[in-house]
Amino acid sequence: MNVKGMAIVLAVIFSATIVQGFPMFKRGRCLCIGPGLKAVKVADIEKASIIYPSNSCDKIELIITLKAHKGKRCLNPTSKQAGLIIKQVERKNSLKH
Repeated sequence: MNVKGMAIVLAVIFSATIVQGFPMFKRGRCLCIGPGLKAVKVADIEKASIIYPSNSCDKIELIITLKAHKGKRCLNPTSKQAGLIIKQVERKNSLKH
């Protein structure tokens, strides 16, 4: 391989490593898109999961699993109901440790 070809290969490898370091998404890869629901019926809640900010998503997410296989919903973490659920889940987790 000649010098020109080697320089091109090195430039491609160098630019690929730089591009790999840039974040693909401005806000990260969050599970919840948009603000989420303000409230859900308490009787329909089967499980609540809190996902704290991380490298992949810079916001707190509250994912509610509904009973009767109705799926999962994102709850707005700033809503009043979400605040109560977060406190309850954190209290429950602190008792386990």
